[in-house]
Amino acid sequence: MPPRKDPDASANVPSFYGAELRYKREAAGLTLEQLAEGSYRGIPFLSQIERGERRMPLDLARHVDERLGTDGFFERRCEDARKARQSGHAEYFADVAEMERFAERIEDWAPMLVPGLLQTADYARAITRAAMPRASDDEVEQMVAARLRRARLFEADNPPEFWAILDEAVIRRRVLPSHQMAELLEHIAVTTKTARADLQILPETAAAHPFMMGMTRTMAFPDAPTVVYTEALHSGQLIDYPALVKRYRRSYDRLRAAALPPEASLALIEEAAEDYRNGKQQR
Repeated sequence: MPPRKDPDASANVPSFYGAELRYKREAAGLTLEQLAEGSYRGIPFLSQIERGERRMPLDLARHVDERLGTDGFFERRCEDARKARQSGHAEYFADVAEMERFAERIEDWAPMLVPGLLQTADYARAITRAAMPRASDDEVEQMVAARLRRARLFEADNPPEFWAILDEAVIRRRVLPSHQMAELLEHIAVTTKTARADLQILPETAAAHPFMMGMTRTMAFPDAPTVVYTEALHSGQLIDYPALVKRYRRSYDRLRAAALPPEASLALIEEAAEDYRNGKQQR
């Protein structure tokens, strides 16, 4: 068996947090399996926390404090570890940006904007500037870079399954000059093909449908419960209550049924890209 690789506790806050968790667990004479017992999390999840690779969620921190008798230490330090993980993302999105790297399936619904994993730099810059008009150029560029880094998960050895449903208005709204809109839609098409992702367009002719109220994302994991993320202008919410998550997933299935098939959706995006290239007026 190869020697165990201990985390460098001085590297960053999550590594310090993980190293302390391992120290306290071993001092209590518990294995990862024993510590995980009674929680909703798997052994790989706990192991990644100990290596400083994942943030400890609040419910698990409370469970660990109870099992290890650490007087609320891990619950109190959750906020420090979370802030250390933001890396250019809005505070309310920091947890989601971290969690998506470990998801086995991601399902996005985008009624107004192109999902972050499919954005180009020009598009990300435009919508960031629109949402934060008083931000400095450095702040905007930091957020753009952070958003583009997220797409690297498609290059992983075992990338998550990705399914996105976009309202047709998303590809018709001229957020950028025509040539940049064409580049955005071409990028979406290429990413969809190379990532072997599924993408659907909800046509503008669709009547009332589920998820008319805003952006929604579902993330499923091999070692943790499925969560739903909903977002408004300057806030977001992670939902992990199983009964409510189930309702969101059923609504997404209905939305999927109301959208165009993936092949027709991709053809629509490529047609819209060509129209932008040729200067044709979008509907």
